[in-house]
Amino acid sequence: MKRRLHLAAILALLLPSAVSALEIQQVESPGGIKAWLVEDHSIPFTAMEISFLGGTALEADDKIGATYLLTGMFQEGAGDLDAQTYQQREIELAASFSFEAYTESISVSLRFLTESRDESMALLRLALTEPRFDSDRLEFVRSQVLAIIADKETDPGEIGSEAVDRLTYGDHPFARPIEGTAETVAALTAEDLEAARRRALTRDGVVVAAAGDITGEDLGILLDDLLEGFPASVNEPAARPEFLLSGGTTVVEFPTPQSLILFLHEGFLRNDPDFLVAYVMNEMLGSQRFDSRLNEEVRRKRGLTYGISTYLGAHSNSGFIAGEFSTSNESVAEAIDIVKAEWAKMAGEGVSEEELERVKTYLTGAYPLRFDGNGRIAGILAAMQFDKLPASYVDNRNDMVNALTVEDINRVAARLLDPERLHFVVVGMPEGLAEE
Repeated sequence: MKRRLHLAAILALLLPSAVSALEIQQVESPGGIKAWLVEDHSIPFTAMEISFLGGTALEADDKIGATYLLTGMFQEGAGDLDAQTYQQREIELAASFSFEAYTESISVSLRFLTESRDESMALLRLALTEPRFDSDRLEFVRSQVLAIIADKETDPGEIGSEAVDRLTYGDHPFARPIEGTAETVAALTAEDLEAARRRALTRDGVVVAAAGDITGEDLGILLDDLLEGFPASVNEPAARPEFLLSGGTTVVEFPTPQSLILFLHEGFLRNDPDFLVAYVMNEMLGSQRFDSRLNEEVRRKRGLTYGISTYLGAHSNSGFIAGEFSTSNESVAEAIDIVKAEWAKMAGEGVSEEELERVKTYLTGAYPLRFDGNGRIAGILAAMQFDKLPASYVDNRNDMVNALTVEDINRVAARLLDPERLHFVVVGMPEGLAEE
């Protein structure tokens, strides 16, 4: 579930005056590539985020894991540079590249000094266009991925998340593990990785954000050079999945004195006009702060857990509200009943004016603290584009929060929250809990 969060999951720190001073330029390169940029010439350093749309959802059933394995190979040699030489060159340039595979995208995070900008971008382009897939390095990275897959089989959080995905999305690509399975990963070839590269790295829909010591003109030229020759996308986006999960309880037996409980039901798409209202409502219901309702009832009053939290999650075409906590096996049934009761109370009775004002003060004060440095800013700008938020959102977000009324929150709580639709996935050995 968590790996699909976008803007709501990005955290950062900075002085409150920074948001009002943030000037977002919308740049278009001579070749038509669009990007968002915040210039900062105080230090000779730039951070960029590039997201290629598509991700693991595009994989064939017998090739799952190819995109994830591909991202692990990008720094294992490219062109005429073997792995050691490539990595040494990255160090010499004081550049930093990282690659991540997600259900709906591949992201590239890069940091480079102004003085070595051209050399750094040339090195990145080499990785993206001419990865070597040398057999010894491929087997090394494959072994690492297989170790990750094996570790997940004994991790209650991973076990629970995969169970939730299967129950929610069935055989849709959103339900598949992004790392693949031991069987599919073991069978992947260099040819499979090259096919995944050609499929995933396309110009259409690419999301670019930059912050730092670079002008809009220079950024446009840099992007055209980096992405020259990349094909237009021929990929069809993943179809909108049917949300299969209904109310009930699923127990995944796992030998441990504490059970992990994940719970969710269908939520809003990110472009729903009530999404921000739901975000504020959720801050009162189940944020990690001690004064949220669920922490008050489950943690502080009864001591059943060290912490409980809920959050809004969204794909481009599917949304949910979810939460999780851990508790002793003998307390699972009691804790679940409390969650349901608080869910119903919020939906039926709503919130008070005092409660809303307290959360507004926290959210509007904390929001500017997210923009700490070029890397954080670039990440937020990329997430905003991915979520199709306007650049003006940064300037207007706190005003929109302050404009919300108790009636807004209560209306959305009644629309969204339904304790009868909540499904609980329990990983452990719960006592006195019947599966439904």
